[in-house]
Amino acid sequence: MAKTFDKYLKYALEDLQKLFTDCANNNKVFYSRQLEIIFEGKYFHWITNRAVRELIESGFLNTETHTIRNSGEINLVWHKSSRNYKRSAKNVLSLVEEYSNNLISYEIGSYAEDKVLEAFAMNKFLLEARGANEFKGYKWISSNHDLDFIFSKDGIDYGIEVKNMLGYMDKNEFDLKRDICHTLNIIPIFVYRMLPKNWIDELADYGGFSLIMKYQFYPYYLKEIAKKIRDELGLPVDSPKKIEDGTMRRVLNWHNKNVEKKKNQQN
Repeated sequence: MAKTFDKYLKYALEDLQKLFTDCANNNKVFYSRQLEIIFEGKYFHWITNRAVRELIESGFLNTETHTIRNSGEINLVWHKSSRNYKRSAKNVLSLVEEYSNNLISYEIGSYAEDKVLEAFAMNKFLLEARGANEFKGYKWISSNHDLDFIFSKDGIDYGIEVKNMLGYMDKNEFDLKRDICHTLNIIPIFVYRMLPKNWIDELADYGGFSLIMKYQFYPYYLKEIAKKIRDELGLPVDSPKKIEDGTMRRVLNWHNKNVEKKKNQQN
């Protein structure tokens, strides 16, 4: 495991060095989470983050820490040879503050849940409960956490958890939500923008399903903000009016396999 981590860390360092060398002349500034997401097709977020920290420690990158209202601290980074980086830094901070606004954050979370609810209902999943920690006589009592939705279809019950965020969710919360589903005797479906592949495999081994959206959803009326974030920061955000049929087809195909499995077990 350590050798694999070291190998990918080496590749991440090389890719980051190339990116920042190419950007040095235009004084482009990035922040850590942004880089994690830009390279998530190749590396886990924590590998990119480690590579960024090593490049800062080596002096290849310069960095500044800023406080963002409602969102804690942000670490800006730029190539050591960049001299006129301040305008780029100001633009990055302005955009991050804009999308970290409490109202926008709330709207983003609610919008994703509404679109998931709509998509499952349109595909004839029956909503059994919302914000639930008990179901059919089973109850989760280890904490105050609950599941976003419980749906059923063809006699099979599913616990749905929705996370519309740029970064990975906390692994402890991932495990906890899975454990709630286990306690309630239902199958987990986790709807996330992105998860590490080993977490996806872990949930599959458990019998669950990861519906990866790839994009963070913004309400349609915020489409101009979403476009600005996408164009200027290169982040995967979109403002769809609905979840695409092809996306839900992945869930339906998996569900149909569960139906067949259930029939075989009953025969």
